[in-house]
Amino acid sequence: MNTPNINSVNCNSCPIRHRAVCARCNADELVELDAIKYYRTYEAGQTVIWAGDIMGFVGSVVSGVATLTQTMEDGRTQMVGLLLPSDFVGRPGRDGAAYNVVATTNVVMCCFRKKPFEDLMERTPHIAQRLLVMTLDELDAAREWMLVLGRKTAREKIASLLSIIVRRDASLQSTGLGENVVFDLPLTREAMADYLGLTLETVSRQMSALKRDGVIKLEGKRHITVPSMGRLLEEAGDDSDGGFIG
Repeated sequence: MNTPNINSVNCNSCPIRHRAVCARCNADELVELDAIKYYRTYEAGQTVIWAGDIMGFVGSVVSGVATLTQTMEDGRTQMVGLLLPSDFVGRPGRDGAAYNVVATTNVVMCCFRKKPFEDLMERTPHIAQRLLVMTLDELDAAREWMLVLGRKTAREKIASLLSIIVRRDASLQSTGLGENVVFDLPLTREAMADYLGLTLETVSRQMSALKRDGVIKLEGKRHITVPSMGRLLEEAGDDSDGGFIG
């Protein structure tokens, strides 16, 4: 997931164009969006928005990964979601942010001024319909993740997270999930442990076990090759289509 040059990003060359909220927009509608659009970059570790803050924008992650976190009264923080390229940030019709959004890697966001975007949604029903579909996909992902956290073993949790990232990356690149799928893991071991509810030692141990058993090939800590997607899905407790085995 390479970070594009922010000065070279435009709607025609946008790497998330076919998955973003503007996926069904025609040329005239893209011109309207362009008038209310701007790009922002965030460095790894930088906060995009704090929970409770007033959001003056909505937008999509163009590149990089961010986390959704919630802080409890005693100061403990729980990661509750990942934002991957093409994921939407913010809620039209809601002023405040529900969660902290923190860049895990360097992030580029395509932002829209919130009020003009809400006005455009009212005049352009298919933008609202596309956002509804994306929201329902997000709900499905949240339900899937409940099962991952609640019922799966440590090894299955690691394999599930890897398979989710692989499938999203393949979707963005419009490539299939055949043999020898190669990708760069966008999360540190620490972030994986936080998200999965595991210790750092457990994450490292299970990654090493998956490597030893030939489920993945690992160069350094981030560059991963999956020799067989079917094998990875089996390790995750999923079937060949990515659904869960009953």
